[in-house]
Amino acid sequence: MTSDVERSGERSVEHVGPVLDGELVDDTLPQPRRRTVRRRFGRWCRRVWQSGPVTRARSVAAYRARQAPRDVARLVWFVLRGNWRWLLKFWSWATYADLRADARRARLAGDAEARRAAQELIRADAVARWAKVGITLRRFVIAVRVLAPVAAVLWTVNAFMNRADMWTWLAEVYTGLDVAWSVLTVAVPLLLWVVPLVLVVAAAFEGRDRTPGAGWLVRPDRDDADSWIDERMISRALAHLGISPLDRFFKDGGELAYTVAARKDGDGTAAQIRLPMGVTADMVAARRSKLAANLGRASLETWATKGEEDGILDLWIADKGARGAGDWPLVHDGQTDVFEGVPFGLSQRGTVINAPLIGVNWLVGGRPGQGKSSALRTLMLGAALDPTTELWVYVMGESPDFAPFEPRLSRYRMGMDDHVAEAATQALEDLLSEMERRGKVLGQQPGSPPKVSRKLADKRALGLHPLVCGIDECHELFQHPKFGKRAAELAVRLIKRGRKYGVVLLLATQSPTRDSIPREITRNVSCGVAFSVADQVANDGLLGSGKYAAGIRATDLRINTDRGTCVAVGITDEIFELVRTFYVPFKDGADDVTPVITRAMASIQDAGRAVETTERIEIEAAPVDHLADIAHVLGGEQRVRTQTVLTRLAEYNPDEYEPWAFTDLKAALTDHGQRLRKVRGLMYVHADDVAEARRQAHGEEVGEAPGTGGVLPLASPAEDPPVDQGEHPRGRRGNATTDDP
Repeated sequence: MTSDVERSGERSVEHVGPVLDGELVDDTLPQPRRRTVRRRFGRWCRRVWQSGPVTRARSVAAYRARQAPRDVARLVWFVLRGNWRWLLKFWSWATYADLRADARRARLAGDAEARRAAQELIRADAVARWAKVGITLRRFVIAVRVLAPVAAVLWTVNAFMNRADMWTWLAEVYTGLDVAWSVLTVAVPLLLWVVPLVLVVAAAFEGRDRTPGAGWLVRPDRDDADSWIDERMISRALAHLGISPLDRFFKDGGELAYTVAARKDGDGTAAQIRLPMGVTADMVAARRSKLAANLGRASLETWATKGEEDGILDLWIADKGARGAGDWPLVHDGQTDVFEGVPFGLSQRGTVINAPLIGVNWLVGGRPGQGKSSALRTLMLGAALDPTTELWVYVMGESPDFAPFEPRLSRYRMGMDDHVAEAATQALEDLLSEMERRGKVLGQQPGSPPKVSRKLADKRALGLHPLVCGIDECHELFQHPKFGKRAAELAVRLIKRGRKYGVVLLLATQSPTRDSIPREITRNVSCGVAFSVADQVANDGLLGSGKYAAGIRATDLRINTDRGTCVAVGITDEIFELVRTFYVPFKDGADDVTPVITRAMASIQDAGRAVETTERIEIEAAPVDHLADIAHVLGGEQRVRTQTVLTRLAEYNPDEYEPWAFTDLKAALTDHGQRLRKVRGLMYVHADDVAEARRQAHGEEVGEAPGTGGVLPLASPAEDPPVDQGEHPRGRRGNATTDDP
């Protein structure tokens, strides 16, 4: 019973399992961070492993591992070819191959003197070589005769004497000899290993390909090459242009001479190459698109132009990837000095270009919407930040590009009607008058300075401050049916002569054709800027004749893609510049122009100036004596044809006489009772008629005009008159016919 009860009681007891010792853990206490550190370290390792440089290195390593057999075979071939080239060079040196070739060419050409000179050079060089061998042997024998007895004495003393018994200095000599011997025992075996290795490397370098191919050492493909360019890649690209003389040059094993090795130049690589005979830089420039393709670039990123000689190629290859110019440096603060230039854009090398204004004139053009007006606005903004500069703007169209400038402008007209064209033409005439006034003011200054300087421009009373006139869409003005011809003549005269008087003309056009832009403007303008243009005519119309053939081409600029990028000449000392112009926004929702103009107005007030400059030294021009000028250009001749007189007057005083026609010359004489005379159907000006008109004009006898050879007397000359001189009609001299020729 008991046992059963106990067993039943045991069965009723709850089983609680083993009891373990422990303690409560507070979750708010700091916990171990081993797993967190391991996770962070693992993530960092993954990021490093997947980063661009490591991924690139792994790609290169894997590629090199796959190409290892090919690389080893190629290096072995390089070593063998390098030793063969050394052997050929030694054989050429030993046998005088170059001099013998000269002698052979002279013999074939029948030039005995040249052949004799080559043979004499061979004999002289042979004598010189053997003389050098004799000198070397003689020096070696002398060295042996001197050093051998010394070495024998030192060996004998060391063999029969103890080091302790020697003099101190002699013991030190032997100690030094022991050290030198120890070094030799170590260095000689090392050199026996190093010298062959150096020879193998040198042979591989000598036997390397002379065409592009360095990428196989460190780069798996051209995509990985990125912007990397070297001389061999350039040579390979030139070798596949399809230029016959260049193809023959490379086929004969020729190597291009790099006068300037490929080097980093701003945002690209620059090199200068002397091309082989029969090849000009223009021939390479004509194949620029193929050259760019061979280099893995776009045409816009490859610029091949003529250097100082026709046979020198200046090559500049941009790094891959187009970049903008960034913000204009003066958009938020700063002033300018137009004598030092204004920020215009970034060059192809990535440097800021300070565009010159004083002493130059500008012609800016391109297709619509490519940045022409924006570039002109940037130049005008830079000029506006100089408190001493006076600004005029004429927009030959309904465009608000320069509306924010109005507070800063002394003259501003916009529109397409005749009144704007008339105002622009009048402005050009006023600029010419101002130019003449400034010339007289300069002549009165101490030392008669040849041009306006910063020091003179700061003197307000002189009125020699910079004066910048911008005309947008100038082709509308030059093609105007009423004012176009006159405006073109005035612009040409202003461009030719106004640069040293601080008068600057900025012209912008989207139609740079022969009809819209006078050729004399293109020839004489200092700075030409071309955005994307359609053809060679527009390119050379903006940049100058021959620029397209020389490889300076704005036709390669892509519409919209290269908006704001232009090709410019004359703005730096370089032959041309590929400029990424600064853009100062002026459009819906963005206006950075107005704050700049506000800052410019504040700087003018701070300088104590005003937009309108009225206090100037006015110098009245002396009246022109037309009769004296006519007597001067006659040059002592008795009679001169009217056309010749007009030409000489225009050369003598262009400002006064370039507009003169036959009627003006006729009026100058008829106003004083004299007339032109016709001889055998041609109209002539006679010296005695001019002298008589001058007497009547001054009411007295006049002498010879300065610079003339005098006029012939009215009395009959001692010698017979020329045979072609016709008889005078009967009656008074004034009855001669005066019909126009």
